[in-house]
Amino acid sequence: MARDGKTGRFSKQELGKHFNSLAATAITKRIVVKCFYYLVICSMAFVFLYPFLTMVITSVMTDSDLINITVKWIPSELKWSNYKIAFNQLSYRRYFFNSLIIAGLSTVGHVLSCALIGYGFARYTFKLSGPLFALVILSMLVPVQTIIFPMYIQYSKMGWLDSYKPLIVPTFFGYGLNGAFFIFLFRQFFKSLPKEMEEAARLDGCGPLRTFFRIMLPMSKSSVLVATVLSFVWHWNDYFEPNIYIRTPAKRVLPSLLPSLYALLNSEDAMELVMEDGGFTFNNAMLMAGTFLVILPVLIVYSVLQKQFMEGVERSGLAGM
Repeated sequence: MARDGKTGRFSKQELGKHFNSLAATAITKRIVVKCFYYLVICSMAFVFLYPFLTMVITSVMTDSDLINITVKWIPSELKWSNYKIAFNQLSYRRYFFNSLIIAGLSTVGHVLSCALIGYGFARYTFKLSGPLFALVILSMLVPVQTIIFPMYIQYSKMGWLDSYKPLIVPTFFGYGLNGAFFIFLFRQFFKSLPKEMEEAARLDGCGPLRTFFRIMLPMSKSSVLVATVLSFVWHWNDYFEPNIYIRTPAKRVLPSLLPSLYALLNSEDAMELVMEDGGFTFNNAMLMAGTFLVILPVLIVYSVLQKQFMEGVERSGLAGM
């Protein structure tokens, strides 16, 4: 820009053009950054969604679409009867309630016990409280597969094998599947609350348990919701422990039936029996339909509570971990 020879200053028109060019450059940079940001997010989302999309699309394919290499994302015809066949092969009603009992009761046990234990670690200082909490954190790092043999022997001596007790009872004592994580979750939340509320409750004559159940637990709705969703999802999808402790076929859970569908897909004898019974051949589309039916309750729970769950994650402090 050239200055005015008389005054030595820039003219208003030149200043306007300069500021407009700076504004245009800044807007362009923001657009480029946003485009790059959304490109990265969409790429990551596709990586996670690709298996799910493949499962859903394959589940409604016909026999001809499965063997046609040109059909990848858009089936020539939607075959919804695959879900009916998979529903019958899974005996869905019976095993759905088995999974619901285990996941539901275990979730209740985890929320109540872990909230109480986490509150104790957050608000009370007692002998060996530090080492005990360190053991809780350490148990988060120990996979259940490494201690399954002593647990199996212990439950065998107690007469709990081939029942739901090894899966449900430990959750009411803060143990069970990922119980240590929920204790840590509630401890961090209760430590963030001011102690004045408990002091006011004590002045009103509330004891420790009454203070917890009447004041502190209702205030931890966000953490309770996060623990409820995660515990339900993890127990519903758990395949390892139910397969170890449960032997009676009628007591099995839905995820443990998926290997039988894979075996049915690859077994000529099983396919012949199915053909004699219903006049169809079990194929990969029916297998994908069965897999989708198994995870459907989890998808429904998360879809209904998605907004509250994300808010709970933010309030519980998990977003920054």
